[in-house]
Amino acid sequence: WKATAGGDGGEGLASDEYDTVLVAIGRYALTEECNAAAAGIETNPSSKKIIGKGTGVGGTEQSNVDNVFAIGDVLHGYDELTPVAIRAGILLARRLFGNSTKQMDYQNVPTTVFTPVEYGCVGLAEEDAIAKYGAEDIEVYHTAFKPLELTVPQRGDNACYAKVIVSLSNKKKIIGMHILGFHCGEIIQGYAIGLKLGATMDDLEDLVGIHPTAAEIFTTLKITKRSGDDYMSAGC
Repeated sequence: WKATAGGDGGEGLASDEYDTVLVAIGRYALTEECNAAAAGIETNPSSKKIIGKGTGVGGTEQSNVDNVFAIGDVLHGYDELTPVAIRAGILLARRLFGNSTKQMDYQNVPTTVFTPVEYGCVGLAEEDAIAKYGAEDIEVYHTAFKPLELTVPQRGDNACYAKVIVSLSNKKKIIGMHILGFHCGEIIQGYAIGLKLGATMDDLEDLVGIHPTAAEIFTTLKITKRSGDDYMSAGC
């Protein structure tokens, strides 16, 4: 690759070896090719995506033109995920033609990055939770852990990580769940329904885990970031 600042302080070619290379190139919408401007549709100058007005029957998907709606990747500022587009489209159709008023929930969307060690999440990131609720109102429960896949071959101590974010003023309502490890897509898909139904940390603590699964780790969280205690796990 081309290094913009090499070890000698100059520019030039450099090389190294990696197990995994993640390329996040992003994407933009083809609204210019569709000549959306001719219809007066407002788009974001950078992403070229349609800006949702957030009002009227179209709700979030409503553009500034009353009879034009945007769903999926072409809607600026929302998840570029096929299931999100499908669900948003179904709900929009029901509002337009079925007298429904239900809007798409864009906050509690579970998703996973399918790298060799997967990352799964649902709800708010810690930084977004702090911005929304304030640092004093959130508690972060977390732990590093070693799943069975790494325990048997005796490798990768504490290579995985789990975190739950709660709002203290809302009876410790769970507002974000994050996990780094194996099968995270399967795990976070199941827990996502809990967030949508308003589960609390007490509910999670009352849940009996299935041993020895990685998903069980969420039922055993006790250490908070605020405490400053060691969050490294002692075993499987």
